[in-house]
Amino acid sequence: MSFKLARGWKFAGLGLLSALILLGLCEALAWPFLARPAQEFLSRKLDRPVAFSPAFGVRFLGGVRLHVDSLEIAAPSWSSAPHLLQASAVTVHLRYLDLWRFYRGEPSLRIELLRADQLDAQLERLADGRASWQFSVPTSAAAVAAPPPPLLPRFGRVEAAHGQLLLRDQLLGADVTATLSLVQGQTPQLQVAATGQYRRLPVKIDLLASGALPLLVGDEVGTVIAPAVPAAASAASRPAAAAASRIGLQLTATVGRASLKFDGDVADALSLQRLTGRFHLAGPSLAAVGDPLGVTLPTTAAFRSEGRLTRQGGRWQVEVDEATIGRSQLTGSFVFDGERPTPLLSGRLGGARLDLIDLGPAFGTPTDAATAKVGKAKVLPTRPFDLVALRAMDADVRVDIAELNLHTTLLEPLRPLRGHLVLTGGVLTLSELDARTADGNLRGEIGLDGRQATALWHADLRWADVRLERWIHQTPVAGAMASANTAPPWVSGRLKGHAVLTGQGISTADILASMKGSARTELHGGTVSHLAIEEAGLDVAQALGVLIKGDDALPVNCGVADLAVAAGVVRPRVLVLDTSDSALWVTGSVSLASEQMDLRAVVAPKDFSPLALRTPLHVGGSFAAPSVALEKGPLARKLGGAALLALINPFAALIPLIDIGDTEGAQQAAAGCERLMQSLKPRFVRQRTELRKSAG
Repeated sequence: MSFKLARGWKFAGLGLLSALILLGLCEALAWPFLARPAQEFLSRKLDRPVAFSPAFGVRFLGGVRLHVDSLEIAAPSWSSAPHLLQASAVTVHLRYLDLWRFYRGEPSLRIELLRADQLDAQLERLADGRASWQFSVPTSAAAVAAPPPPLLPRFGRVEAAHGQLLLRDQLLGADVTATLSLVQGQTPQLQVAATGQYRRLPVKIDLLASGALPLLVGDEVGTVIAPAVPAAASAASRPAAAAASRIGLQLTATVGRASLKFDGDVADALSLQRLTGRFHLAGPSLAAVGDPLGVTLPTTAAFRSEGRLTRQGGRWQVEVDEATIGRSQLTGSFVFDGERPTPLLSGRLGGARLDLIDLGPAFGTPTDAATAKVGKAKVLPTRPFDLVALRAMDADVRVDIAELNLHTTLLEPLRPLRGHLVLTGGVLTLSELDARTADGNLRGEIGLDGRQATALWHADLRWADVRLERWIHQTPVAGAMASANTAPPWVSGRLKGHAVLTGQGISTADILASMKGSARTELHGGTVSHLAIEEAGLDVAQALGVLIKGDDALPVNCGVADLAVAAGVVRPRVLVLDTSDSALWVTGSVSLASEQMDLRAVVAPKDFSPLALRTPLHVGGSFAAPSVALEKGPLARKLGGAALLALINPFAALIPLIDIGDTEGAQQAAAGCERLMQSLKPRFVRQRTELRKSAG
């Protein structure tokens, strides 16, 4: 019995030894007879033909290591590409752990090493999501109805002397051809040149990567021609080894109308993971940068910027050291999180100066004011808003700018301008607005709701303590007996007011044409030029007297404007300026829809004048071509009467020009002005509450 057992063990040992010798021999010969079975297996697994050259070799110790003189993987049957991959002198290494993970359902296969003399890959994805690099075949009805997003294989290391990549992606609007070449030397360099279209914008890219070349998507790090790390390296030395695996990256790209230069390093050259470095960005508008990134940025004047850029996963962080937009000089710090269901741009926007005209294109206004006026019957911007882009992302940005220049020499800039810009679900709001000018302030909120085909706009603005003599740049007229340095300004005092307005439309012009609400302002502690009042009333005698002795400031007893806005037409309920000399009030309307004006200004004097041509002033015409004229009826009656009396006696011609004053009318205007100032506040509190309810 023991003899038989020993004999059995002997035959088992011989059989095992023979098997080991046979396996060793096959491993040494690289299993040449597996070429056809391997082709058939891969063709079934990938659901497309796979062909090897006759020179075939594969080894299985320590993983799957395949070498063929040539390899071709066909494109899927629906693809127009001649093939998916063609390569010569190909070596592929696969780890068993990666194969097991892929077999258990990991979405992409990790390939430890891909080496080839020549690579030609042609990738294609259709609008329905089918991708030529997606090898798995869905079997269940749910998988067919909603296939998982296709992922490219992940690579631990890629080595190729020359390569060509063609990508056609209907989902991204990409059609790009790239050539790759690996330049050997003391420091290996990868050169990439790509041209084509991305997001349906023309693209040109030149890239130079120096050093180790990681091409792995994910948390693991793999390298091309990576420096060897001793197996006994301590844990403390591993961060240094990981840092050494990063590659230098120099990139010059033009996408659409934007150009980019980047100098830094990256851990994953294919997906640009763990990217960090300095950038220089330029273009005709900030919107030109947002187009290829799918980020909503405003249309502006031409710009250039530089700073530092970092990417980790789908999160981009940008530190803008300097940004010049037209005449504006800005800085900022922003984070773009593309991993959220709706991408989010957050951060802060600051800087020394923002010129309002540089943001004009965002509202349909050209940056060149002269160009804007040429050949235009209307001046209000009519270009439609890009409401689709407004819904493409969210934003949460704090604004703190030292100076907002209103692009006019007439008005003082706002210093500073602060606010909180929030974009959520297509609703854009500038809240916590705090702007200061001329010792006063402007506060409130402005919003644009772009969730529907027609945008809804609202504004709730309050201003206080704005000194008119500083806010409006004025050139006083002195007169013969006073110097220009001592002459008073045309108007002074502190403005206080409140506006509650709403509108709707697809452009700035549409919103203004549909605007409704109210606006009021009051003048406290004010004065007005005596000469200006007399000239407005066409009081020749008193105006000559003021010019001779020098202008002086008349205290304003009451100054108020209460404007009603409906269907884009602005009408003064009351617009009164009352002084000790005269009372001036304005009636009429201004249409923001037709851009036409029809205003009438009347001056009621409180004193006697021996020579006055007093007649109402009419402001009419369009915004593009305004006109100011005297009302001809009252003036003709005075001058006609003077001409007839001159036939009797030349001195009698002065009788129609004598003005004894309209004390009663002036007093009624002053009394109405005071009552109006007392009654305005409750009405505006009610309107503000209604606006907030309607804004949601």
